[in-house]
Amino acid sequence: MEIKDINPKEIIKGFNGRFVHMETFTIAFWEVKKGSELPEHSHFSEQTTQVMEGKFEMTVNGITQIYTPGSILKIPSFAKHSGKALTDCKITDVFCPVRDEYK
Repeated sequence: MEIKDINPKEIIKGFNGRFVHMETFTIAFWEVKKGSELPEHSHFSEQTTQVMEGKFEMTVNGITQIYTPGSILKIPSFAKHSGKALTDCKITDVFCPVRDEYK
């Protein structure tokens, strides 16, 4: 399987994800358009976010930072978080447990 062969889904305006679901986790490969905003939210799943390309501003529990390629962010269960693509971005998220709503 190649990532490019997975059908993308636009989950939020400007956030197109390709998802791989296993028994206990989900991997999301995002392509995010510059200026797209991730509204503040939280969820049960733990999450890591790795910026592969671009610059992404993320706020987690009230702390805002800018992430660039090579950055990885740990988001605990139920942590409030939001974000904004400062450029076009490619981001890889891992969620545990599975994000059923992305299936």
